[in-house]
Amino acid sequence: MRTSMATVCISGTLADKLRACADAGFDGVEIFEPDLLAAAESPEEIAALAARLGLSLDLYQPLRDVEGVGDEEFAKVLRRAEAKFRLMNRLGIDLVLCCSNVATATINDDEVSAGQLRRLGDLAAGYGIRVAFEALAWGRFVDDYRRAWRIVQLADHPAVGVCLDSFHILSRGHDPAGIADIPGEKILFVQLADAPRLRMDVLSWSRHHRLFPGEGDFDLVDFTSRIVAAGYDGPWSLEVFNDTFRQTDPYRTARHARRSLRWLEDAVARVFPDAAGRDDLEMLPDSAAPSGVDFVEIKAEDTSEVEELLAQLGFTPRGRHRTKPVQLWTAGAARVVLNEQHARGWEPQLAAIGLEVDDAEAVDLRMSELRVPRAYRRTYAHEERLDGAIAPDGTEVYWAQASDEGEPAWVAEFEHGEPERPTAITRVDHVSLSQPWQAIEEATLFYTAGFALRVHSSTDVPGPQGLVASRVLVSPAGEVRLPLNVAPPILAGERAGAALPQHVAFACSDARSLARDARARGFVPLAMPRNYYDDIAARFDLGVEAVEELRELHLGYDRDATGEYLHFYTRTVGEVFLEFVERVEAYAGYGAGTAPVRLTAQRRR
Repeated sequence: MRTSMATVCISGTLADKLRACADAGFDGVEIFEPDLLAAAESPEEIAALAARLGLSLDLYQPLRDVEGVGDEEFAKVLRRAEAKFRLMNRLGIDLVLCCSNVATATINDDEVSAGQLRRLGDLAAGYGIRVAFEALAWGRFVDDYRRAWRIVQLADHPAVGVCLDSFHILSRGHDPAGIADIPGEKILFVQLADAPRLRMDVLSWSRHHRLFPGEGDFDLVDFTSRIVAAGYDGPWSLEVFNDTFRQTDPYRTARHARRSLRWLEDAVARVFPDAAGRDDLEMLPDSAAPSGVDFVEIKAEDTSEVEELLAQLGFTPRGRHRTKPVQLWTAGAARVVLNEQHARGWEPQLAAIGLEVDDAEAVDLRMSELRVPRAYRRTYAHEERLDGAIAPDGTEVYWAQASDEGEPAWVAEFEHGEPERPTAITRVDHVSLSQPWQAIEEATLFYTAGFALRVHSSTDVPGPQGLVASRVLVSPAGEVRLPLNVAPPILAGERAGAALPQHVAFACSDARSLARDARARGFVPLAMPRNYYDDIAARFDLGVEAVEELRELHLGYDRDATGEYLHFYTRTVGEVFLEFVERVEAYAGYGAGTAPVRLTAQRRR
């Protein structure tokens, strides 16, 4: 599979963008005209740089408003096009993208548009150039790829074909089944972009909210497989207009983009066996979704405050690692690693999570194929090796072979611990990871492509400083839940971690008794205001005594058609806090009604 990316997708100068694309492993690029116009280098210098970097220059774009116009206007189109064709010759590019007319079109007639594309094709052919005609979703008359194909058929010119763009087709809800009617050799170029489903005008949606494959709501696997089945053998190219991607580091964004195409290639090859038979489509190594959370790690120069909390909540200190300044605390199947190694100046923060997987070697191979940055930890002889990767937010994510017999082997490396205490805590329920504003899409792809998690839900939670956007990723059976949260802009000079700490939620069999036992050991929960419990009394028929018990224990409460949810929080220590949850029956949510109250309580504290 040949890969390409439009230079509009990333930040920097044109030379910067070319270097970033080459570094990420792309085969070629589309040159977006404004990037060239602003470049200090001549077209010949850009072509030479691309050649040195091993990049092909696949497409020049866009040539706008070329059809559906009167004779006088079309004469101007030809003069403008000829100048661009000469420029393309200097660049060594033989394919131009021509968009359907959005500005100057006055004639709604396919025969007229076809005749003008035919004349444009004659001019282009004289320069050794082909014309890819694309129906823009907001085209004045031509806004459907099927109509664009009819016009190309009527033009009947060997140098004229179509460009198929996933955004322009799927954003309008057009059926991609019609792609089967287009011969592969007449599909001159394919542009790919994902996007969230939004209710807004399609032009603004397109210009600001496109995403890389696998990050939005479009079915790009179906779309791309139809193009492969039609016989297209050109580049799979990304054209993603996104305000975030055009502000962030181009090298990182380009690697993120290339990873998305590798994910898409794998998905097409898996879902559509006919497409997988092609020599240029390769699957990634198999990787089943994780079966559970192996451990969470809190790292700090001094973890004593976290130790105090864990002891109050009934965790058992299982000892210190035999070669590292690391402790293990457990409760049921929940394991918390406290790490003071290489942590000078660190306040407590969630540094790593471990996942249990069915085939650790396959996950390792998959991560290598996706070119994910790897985490490294020194391992001595007779110690269990943990393979890991670095998530976009900096969290280290490790994976280990799931054990069918009790605790994982690495637990035996901790010595001089205490016997396990009885506890109502059973396991890790979910891990909430706060994301930098620029990393949420990359993080989504990291977990979905690497660990086969899926986006389960998205919501906005009001807090004292604005809305917190939350996107929940889950494994198919719900054993692993990872809410990814993005904070609103915060006060200048304040650290992001102080505004939106990370947290680990532990499942328990009886939240009331756990809260009482912890308080008997000196635990002070995060205080919830009386107004919150007045609202609970109004919304749920619990009775006065039940509501008073919740208030006394500072328990949060929610109920839906599937069950109930009881939970309470610790204070924030450094940049992390803990939550303890009891799910009654089949409740699958996260107590979203409590979250705004909790955010305000944390802010107040």
